[in-house]
Amino acid sequence: MKITFLGTGTSQGIPIIGSTHPVCLSENEKDKRLRVSVLVEWDDYCYVIDCGPDFRQQMLNAKVSKIDGIVFTHEHADHTMGLDDIRPFFFRQGDIDLYAHKRVFKALKKRFDYIFTTKTKYPGVPNVVTHVVKNKPFKLGNLFVTPIDGLHHKLQVFGYRFSDFAYLTDMKTVPDAEIEKLQNLEVLVVNALREKPHISHFNLEEALAFIEKVNPKRAYLTHISHHLGFHDDVQQKLPKNVFLAYDNLQITI
Repeated sequence: MKITFLGTGTSQGIPIIGSTHPVCLSENEKDKRLRVSVLVEWDDYCYVIDCGPDFRQQMLNAKVSKIDGIVFTHEHADHTMGLDDIRPFFFRQGDIDLYAHKRVFKALKKRFDYIFTTKTKYPGVPNVVTHVVKNKPFKLGNLFVTPIDGLHHKLQVFGYRFSDFAYLTDMKTVPDAEIEKLQNLEVLVVNALREKPHISHFNLEEALAFIEKVNPKRAYLTHISHHLGFHDDVQQKLPKNVFLAYDNLQITI
């Protein structure tokens, strides 16, 4: 299984428009972060988790020519607003499979009504096939994927476990029953916004405590704010099995 970090930043990305914060002015490519998303590939399958506003650029950066579907964690704009850019895939492949909580589809149908409408559809608009995700395993290709249910402040969000790999973003609270689903992981990816506590995201201390509780062989931090600091400085402070993810990083499991 190959994982490509398409984006590792927060809802505004890094650099933030107009910001003079030192991290936003950094020339280190690892400090430049598109909105958070990953590409998961195994055998001949290729799935994207979330498609935010940078989806088009991410697909070009990763040279992706085919996707088997998009899996959504939740409905926030930084995770969904690239949906229109599935058109090139639709033109080549046909209908695109989408996987999400039923509440997320309700939000998508409001924002992208022209995609989901069945009447007087504009030529060139992509067709999608919706698959409602519940808190139980579901099949993607030849693999069963396990949802991990958590809270983003008071909003329900899903993380996902693909075999020995798990991806959790925008999490603040994960019940013990859900943590049980994360045992014996090779790789865990989890959000770590900044050092200061936040109402709806793990800060660095919380993320590291969560990693210690889950005890994967390796862990990567994502959904990173400029307030966390420079990539190279932060990496030096982390435990030996924890890594700060960065855009276009690829790992193999």
